[in-house]
Amino acid sequence: MVVQNAAGSGPGRLLDWLDEDGLTCEVVQACDGQPVPESAAGVDAVVLLGGGLLPDEDTAAPWLAAERALTADALRTGVPLLGICLGGQLLAHVAGGVVTGRSGETERGSCPVRLLEPAGDDPVFAPLAGEDRLWMIQNHRDSITTPPPAGVLLATSDACRVQAFRVGPRAWGLQFHPEVDAQRLRRWDESALAAQGLDRAEMIAAAEAVAETNTRQARQLAGAFARVVDDHHRARRTGGPDTRQEATRWD
Repeated sequence: MVVQNAAGSGPGRLLDWLDEDGLTCEVVQACDGQPVPESAAGVDAVVLLGGGLLPDEDTAAPWLAAERALTADALRTGVPLLGICLGGQLLAHVAGGVVTGRSGETERGSCPVRLLEPAGDDPVFAPLAGEDRLWMIQNHRDSITTPPPAGVLLATSDACRVQAFRVGPRAWGLQFHPEVDAQRLRRWDESALAAQGLDRAEMIAAAEAVAETNTRQARQLAGAFARVVDDHHRARRTGGPDTRQEATRWD
């Protein structure tokens, strides 16, 4: 189940990749009024997409209460979950962290992300552990300023401390957007970017310069998450062991 929180923040290339890996995705368009289930029962995984909201901004987005309940249920039952941007912030919020609006950790365009040592043993990030850096599209002004009290920090950057983390054995939060490619920047509002002192043409050129690396790295992340989902699905069907890791506390 993929939850879409904003019309302009769709699943992008992620759907095709997950389909290639054997997963059938149902997109719940919460931003268009489709109800968000409060339980993860009946699904093998949950993906929460981005949007220009805070995780508890219920007045602007009434469905967020149900989305928080869905996240809590996935954590409780061990259903694999991937939260992207707002989705990652929502996971942090539900798990006891703090998300701050206009935190000063604003990022736009293609940005470098640095993996940390625990990524080498993480089911989703281990395939990328040998990379010097990840190049991912970012588009946020809110960020996680107090991480969840229990979890594993997997990636960071100079601009924004919490770039990727895991809570429990099968829930991941990302600040960046693996579903977005360089071409998406051409749809961004040029005048709005200029008002922030940003040149869209320069941003597009910078993103296109690392587009091949970005696609390869994002595809590996999607494939690794799909393997987690498949492992968990098989374990539930057969009653066999699951490939799971215990959470550790934040430093």
